[in-house]
Amino acid sequence: MDCDKSTSELRPERLTPRGLARRRILALGLGPIVACLGASCAAPRSAQIGLPVKNTIQSDQLLVVSDFKLPKDHPLIKDLKTLRRQVSEALELPLGSKQVTVYLFSDELQYAQYLQSRFPGYPPRRAYFIQTPGKELAVYTWWGDRIQEDLRHEFTHGLLHAGLEGVPLWLDEGLAEYFEVAGPKPGQVNIEHTQGLAIALQNGWRPNLDRLESLEKVEHMQRPDYRESWAWVHYMLHSSPDTRQVLLNYLQDLRTDARPGSLHARLQDATPDCEGRLLSYVAGVSSFGPWLAAQPGGAVQPVRAASY
Repeated sequence: MDCDKSTSELRPERLTPRGLARRRILALGLGPIVACLGASCAAPRSAQIGLPVKNTIQSDQLLVVSDFKLPKDHPLIKDLKTLRRQVSEALELPLGSKQVTVYLFSDELQYAQYLQSRFPGYPPRRAYFIQTPGKELAVYTWWGDRIQEDLRHEFTHGLLHAGLEGVPLWLDEGLAEYFEVAGPKPGQVNIEHTQGLAIALQNGWRPNLDRLESLEKVEHMQRPDYRESWAWVHYMLHSSPDTRQVLLNYLQDLRTDARPGSLHARLQDATPDCEGRLLSYVAGVSSFGPWLAAQPGGAVQPVRAASY
């Protein structure tokens, strides 16, 4: 990547930041770095922060480039390879070949400084998926204590954009939230989302898929929107064969048409009162939250990144 290009040349076709609301980097102890970024004091222009280059792992569509030694058989790499198959099988999409590159920094300061110099003005987040017109599908992140969750989320974005002509924002995020939860098979319950939905239900929340479909910019999506997007995806894939087929057909259309119309309209035709059905589904799933939280998960335990 050429760090001397203008901001207009770097404007992304799709930008999906990891770390909205509860996921702000501040939560991981990056307060001083955030303040530094805001003051534009990331690094002297004469000493540009570069991308990781020392270690490269290639596996099918996945290319991981890191500035520390990561074994090719590391559980995290195996998990991302499994995730690729899970996305393909669960969504009935062919395994793609277009490369998704993961730039993995060992140090959060260098990661933050690189983003500030390369993409000035982007708010601090733990991870980003950035697709620039005509360029690579790239994930940028650092080795933190939620690296598996972050990489599963962002790699899902990459896989979707590698195989589809376009993905509506809410669906893009809903699917990434769905697949970010590690486990022996996709569809594991996101405990944080179910707990949030349970509280929202008590406060009179009602789903609104039309509103979600109207959102076109990431900055317009708030944490409740991510939660609702996850709920719609989980509902469609697990509620009934009819709802699942509506989503699968829509994804097939996205392979050749970036704007195939409203998914809500299709869902409403197949299952009238889909909002009411979603409410009942969410209430049922949320009631299992405390029990599910105590069950063993399938997460890979991250290890400290070794120096190269």
